[in-house]
Amino acid sequence: MSALMLRSSVRCLVTVFGTFSASSRKVIAQAAAVSHQYYFRKTMHYQTEQRGHQNSPDYRLYFKTSDGKYISPFHDIPLIAETEQVLYNMVVEVPRWSNAKMEIAIKEPLNPIKQDEKKGKLRYVANIFPHKGYIWNYGALPQTWEDPGQKDKETNCCGDNDPIDVCDIGTQVCSTGQVIQVKVLGILAMIDEGEMDWKVIAINAEDPDAKNLNNIEDVRKNRPGHLEATVEWFRKYKVPDGKPENKFGFNGEFKDKDFAVEIIKSTHEHWRALVQKQKNTGGIDCKNTLCCDSPWRCTTDEAREVVQSAPAFGSAHPVSPEVEKWHFV
Repeated sequence: MSALMLRSSVRCLVTVFGTFSASSRKVIAQAAAVSHQYYFRKTMHYQTEQRGHQNSPDYRLYFKTSDGKYISPFHDIPLIAETEQVLYNMVVEVPRWSNAKMEIAIKEPLNPIKQDEKKGKLRYVANIFPHKGYIWNYGALPQTWEDPGQKDKETNCCGDNDPIDVCDIGTQVCSTGQVIQVKVLGILAMIDEGEMDWKVIAINAEDPDAKNLNNIEDVRKNRPGHLEATVEWFRKYKVPDGKPENKFGFNGEFKDKDFAVEIIKSTHEHWRALVQKQKNTGGIDCKNTLCCDSPWRCTTDEAREVVQSAPAFGSAHPVSPEVEKWHFV
């Protein structure tokens, strides 16, 4: 087996069984070398396809592989991007400084990115002085799920039924649908209306500062005020909509990288149970095209039919001037 194929096999084993320590990698590699029952995936780039109209309820952004096969960004993009440096794939939903609340549509086939709605209206986050929109590239780790039936032992709150959220603090402004590889630095335990809503703090591995930021204390030292601004943003971002301030576990303190990795690992295990039909989906659409041994796996033709049934891509709709309003809370 080639070195590339061997690395791909390791990635699939990690996807199936979860993350492993360095001491276990040799055993995993040996198992991959002699086994052909797992789906071998080489590192690939992803493309996106727009359907509908931007700034409207029918807009959808679908994902496909470099060879044009449609996939689910929730289920088919592997959690682990690189086993040697322990990098994770992050699906960017919202670019830094933008306001539209874009998110993976977990209850739709192939889970495209769409703009969230509330009471029939598209959702935008408010500009809370001095911040313009989101203050990081915001997105999710694929193949993770915060199980609403699983109570966190530390905060006594259940999961919010979504993939785990990520804040990329790198300097590049990403685009919606971009898949980047990130280093995990720490995690914040936000409690949103009684639900556990973890926020992973990470940095794009290609960022010039990535080599200098390896844990949450490095962020505190090299980015003075950034962590405090992050807590403040999450605390207040719903206040302009008439909601109360969000609360936090651990008194709003960030937990370190090792703690974050354990949370990611547990949410990956919950996702694996979900996609293997060991958990009640609760309306989540688990259709996928690449997952090993998943009963929800569909054919390339079935996936294509899902996308082709969506409205054709057209011109963007205008955005209300209200989105640019500043709020002082």
